[in-house]
Amino acid sequence: LALLPRAGGRGELRAFVVAHSHMDVGWVYTVQESVHAYAANVYTTVIEELMKGKQRKFIAVEQEFFRLWWDMVATDTQKQQVHQLLQEGRLEFVIGGQVMHDEAVTLIDDQILQLTEGHGFLYETFGFRPQFSWHVDPFGASATTPTLFALAGFNAHLISRIDYDLKADMQKNKKLQFVWQGSPSLSERQEIFTHVMDQYSYCTPSQLPFSNRSGFFWNGFATFPDPPKDGVYPNMSLPVTDANLHLYAQTMVANIKERAAWFRTADVLWPWGCDKQFFNASVQYSNMDLLVDYINKHSGEFGVTVQYATVSDYFQAVYSRNLTWETRDSQDFLPYSTEPFQAWTGFYTSRSTLKGIARRASSLLYAGESFFTQYVRKHPEGSVCKCKALKQLQSLRWAVSEVQHHDGITGTESPKVKDMYMNNLMYGMFNVKKLMASIIFDINNAKKNREIYSSVYTKDSGKSDVDQYIVVYNPLAWNITTFVTVSVSNEAMSVYDELGRSVPAQVQSSVESQSTYDLYILVAISGLSYRKYSIKPLHGKQSAFIGRSIKYKRRDLTRADEQSRQLFPVANSCYQIVFDQNTNLMHSITERETNQTVQFTQEFLEYHVNGDTMKGPISDNYLFAPNASAVPVSKAVGLEVMSGSLMTEIRQYFYSNVTSQDYIYAVYTRLYSVPEGYDGKLLCHRIEQEYSVGPLDLNREAVLRTSTNLNTRQLLYADNNGYQMQKRPFKAYVNNTVARNYYPMVQTAYIEDDTTRLMLLAERAHGVSSQGNGQVEVMLHRRLWNNLQWDLNNNLTLNDSSVVRPVIWLILGTKAVTNTLYRTSGLSLEHRPVVMFGALSGDKPKLPRGLQQNSVHDSAVTVPPNLHLQTLSIPGWKYSSNHAEQVRSIRMGKQKQGDADFSRVLLRIRHLYEVGEDPVLSQPVMVDLKSLLKGLGSVTAVEERSLTGTWDVNTLERWKWKTAQYPGKRFFNSTEASEDYIVTVHPKEIRTFFVYFQVQ
Repeated sequence: LALLPRAGGRGELRAFVVAHSHMDVGWVYTVQESVHAYAANVYTTVIEELMKGKQRKFIAVEQEFFRLWWDMVATDTQKQQVHQLLQEGRLEFVIGGQVMHDEAVTLIDDQILQLTEGHGFLYETFGFRPQFSWHVDPFGASATTPTLFALAGFNAHLISRIDYDLKADMQKNKKLQFVWQGSPSLSERQEIFTHVMDQYSYCTPSQLPFSNRSGFFWNGFATFPDPPKDGVYPNMSLPVTDANLHLYAQTMVANIKERAAWFRTADVLWPWGCDKQFFNASVQYSNMDLLVDYINKHSGEFGVTVQYATVSDYFQAVYSRNLTWETRDSQDFLPYSTEPFQAWTGFYTSRSTLKGIARRASSLLYAGESFFTQYVRKHPEGSVCKCKALKQLQSLRWAVSEVQHHDGITGTESPKVKDMYMNNLMYGMFNVKKLMASIIFDINNAKKNREIYSSVYTKDSGKSDVDQYIVVYNPLAWNITTFVTVSVSNEAMSVYDELGRSVPAQVQSSVESQSTYDLYILVAISGLSYRKYSIKPLHGKQSAFIGRSIKYKRRDLTRADEQSRQLFPVANSCYQIVFDQNTNLMHSITERETNQTVQFTQEFLEYHVNGDTMKGPISDNYLFAPNASAVPVSKAVGLEVMSGSLMTEIRQYFYSNVTSQDYIYAVYTRLYSVPEGYDGKLLCHRIEQEYSVGPLDLNREAVLRTSTNLNTRQLLYADNNGYQMQKRPFKAYVNNTVARNYYPMVQTAYIEDDTTRLMLLAERAHGVSSQGNGQVEVMLHRRLWNNLQWDLNNNLTLNDSSVVRPVIWLILGTKAVTNTLYRTSGLSLEHRPVVMFGALSGDKPKLPRGLQQNSVHDSAVTVPPNLHLQTLSIPGWKYSSNHAEQVRSIRMGKQKQGDADFSRVLLRIRHLYEVGEDPVLSQPVMVDLKSLLKGLGSVTAVEERSLTGTWDVNTLERWKWKTAQYPGKRFFNSTEASEDYIVTVHPKEIRTFFVYFQVQ
C-alpha cells in the first residue's frame, strides 16, 4: 500500500483498475459455443499476458468456464503459470462458485451447492480460498447472499443491480458502501461490508469525446460461432498512439473523478472489461499499459494515480482507512427496476417448467447424496463401484450448479440454452436414479434372497399388469407420513408392506389421462430411511379404496345469481372447504380447531401485455409491464369431486365460455384424511393444489388470485431463497405500480390479519403480489413476444407455448399453528419421498421374509422439527483439512492423485427459525453428533468448517469493519468449540462439519 495518500485530506485519488471478463454460463449461447468462440481464449491469452508484465492483474469469476479450460485446454506450462500468478496475487479468483448465481429465484441449498462445488475445486487444486464477492449482474440483491458469503469466510461483498432511483439517491449521499447484517438473527456475527457499484456498473464507460469509436475495448467484441481467422474483431477501440494518449488519459481521469465524488474514500474501483472481454488480452494490456504509465507520470497534474488491481487490493485499501460505516438491516434490494417502466419482475416466473425441473433435480440430488453416504458407511464391501457412483452424483452436482446462473433458472436465456440446461439436468437425474436403483439392488442382493427382481425401473411410473414393488426413500431427517402417487392401469389394487400387512391406499381415475388410474399410498417412513411396498392386482378382498366421482354441471359465471347460493362442504379433520354450486367456485374455508371461517375465492386472471415497442413498454423474459389490470379468463367453470376415505380431490376446469371444448386452466385441490395410528398433523393441515395452465395466448401473463376477507392492509410476506422472510408492504408509484409490487416467492409467502394467517408453499419459484386488501396472487405462467430488436437478435422473446403444472400447498390457521407447521411443510414439499419402481419375478407373490426393514429403522437419522439436516454427503475432495499441509503439498507438487476420498463426510445442520419467532421452536438446540449419526457407524472425529468447507472455523478470521455499534476490535469469527461431539445450534445458524467414522 505504498501509494496511500497523505494523512488527513483525501489527497490524490487512487484508481484500482480491475481487469475482468463477465462470462455468462449460458444466456444467448451455450457453454460449448462460448468456450469455442471466446471463453477458452480468455484464460489462454490472459495467462500469457500476465506473465509478460509484472504490474498486470486479472480476476477470474465463474469456475465452470475456468474448470473446462483447466481440464481440456490448459498445457502443463500454463497450469504452472496459474499457480505462480496466484501466489503473486496477480490472478485472483472472486466468488469462486461454479456460476454467479441468481439471487431472486434460487433456493439457499442450491446457492450453497454451487459455491461449495467451485470452492472445493479451487482449494483442492490451488489451496486458494476466495474472500470477496463480485455479484455484478444478478437482477436485484437478496439479503441471504451477504449471510452466505460471510459464512463462507468472505471479507467483503459487492453488488450492482439495485433500483435505479435508490442507487441515484445512495450515490448522491455517498451511501453506496455499508455493513450489511443480512440475517436478523445472526446480525453482527455474520455481517459483511457491502459495496454497491455506481451507475456505470461493471462495464468500462466506452464513450470517447475525441472519436466516434468506443474506447478501452481494444480487443473488440467476440464473434460467434467462430473467432475471426484474421484476428480482426468487430468494434475494436482506437489503439492508443502518441497522438491520442493525452486525450485517452483525460477521458479516463475525468471518469475516475466523477466516480470518486460518490464514495467516502479516495480509492476508486474502476472495472475494466464487460461481457465476453479479454479473449485477446495482448491488445488489451499493451494499450492499457501505455495509459497507466502516462497517467502515473503526470499524476501531479491529473491528481490521480492508477494501478492494476484485484478486488482484494481495492477492499484492502478501503479497509485500511479504518472509517466507521453505517449498518443496513436485513432488508433486501428486490424487486429491481432500471427505469420507470422497466420492473424486472417477470423473470420470477419465466420458463416455469425449467424452474420446476431445476428444483426436482436439486431435491433428487439431496436424496441421492444421503442415500449414497449411508451405503458407503454401512456396506463397505458393497458391489456398487464408488468411483463411478461419485461421477454419477457429480454430473448432477454440476448440472444443478450450472442452472443457478443468473440467466439460467431465471428463464432469461435463449431456447437453445434452456435446452442445454434441461439436457444436463435430465442426464444428471438419470444418473442419480440409476445409482439409487443399483444401491437398492445391491443391498437386497447382499441379503442372499433368491427372489431377485427382473429389473429395477428408474422411470417415473410402473406397470401394474405384473406384481410390482416400489421402494420409497425419505430424504428428510424427520419421520414423515405422507402420500406417494403411482400410476396404475387397473382400479382393483392392493398394497402391502414388507411384512405383508395391508397398507392404506386409494385409487381413482387419473387427472392426466383417460386410460390410467392414480394410486395414492399412505407411507410412514423414518428419517433418511426407505420402505418397500408391493402393489398387486387384486387377489384377496383387502384392496385400495376406490375414489368415487360426482360431476357437477358446468356453470356460467356471467349468469350466476348472487342470491341463490347452493353451498356444499368438503372436509377433513382440520378444514371444511365450502363450494358454491352456482358458480362451481370455492366460497370459504373453516379451520375446524378454532372454528374460524375465512371467505375464500380463487380465480385465474391474465395480464394483457404489449409486444410492440412503438406502442409503449413491453414485457419480456426479464420485464413485466402490464398495460392494465388483470382480466378474468373464464366465463364458465366445470367441477368434479372425487371422494374417498383417504382423500378428496376437487377438480375445477376453467373455460373461456359455456360452450368451449377445451380448458386452458384447471385446479386440482386435495384434502387428506389420515386413519388412526398414523401421525397426520402435517397431512391434515395441508390443502394441496396442483394447477394446469396453458398453452396461453401470446402476450398473456397468467395469475391465480386468492381473495379472502382477512384485513391484511395489503401487507405481504415472501421469502428470500427459502431461508428468511421479507416484509413486502404495498407501495404506490407514479408509474408501473402493479409490476413494481411483484416479489419473488422461492418457497413461502403469506398474508395475515391480527389472528389468522394464510400460507402458500411452493415447489418452484413464482412472482407473488398482493394487489388488494386480503388478496394474494401468484404468477404461474407467461407467454410473450415482442419486436424489440435486442430481444429478437438474442432470441429472448419467451414464446413459451408449454403447459405448466406447478403445485402449491395452502395452510390456514392461527399464527401460532402456522408457525409450527410451515417450515417442516415447506421442506416436505421440497423433498418429497423418492419412489423407485421394480417388478417381482412372477412365481413368488409374497415378499420374502428376509426383507424386513428393521435394520433400516434402527439406523434412522432424525433431528428435532426446528432443525434441518441440510447436507449429508461424501464430497470426494482429496485436500487436507490442515491448511498448512494442503498448501505445502501443492507447492511441492504432491497433491494426492488417484481415487477420491470416501472417508470424509460433509454434514450441514440448519436452524429453521428466527430469534423470537416461536416460544419453543426458536430455542437453541443441542445436538449430539455421535448419537445422531450412530446408524452410519462410530464417529471418531468432527471438524467444524466454514460454509463451503475450505476453512477450519477456529482459524477463520474475517475483517471486522468499524460501525457505530462496534467501533473497535478486529473480528474473530469463531464459534463455540464442540465438546464431546455436542454442538448447540442457535436460531438461523447453518453449521458445517467434516465427520470421520471408524473404519469398518
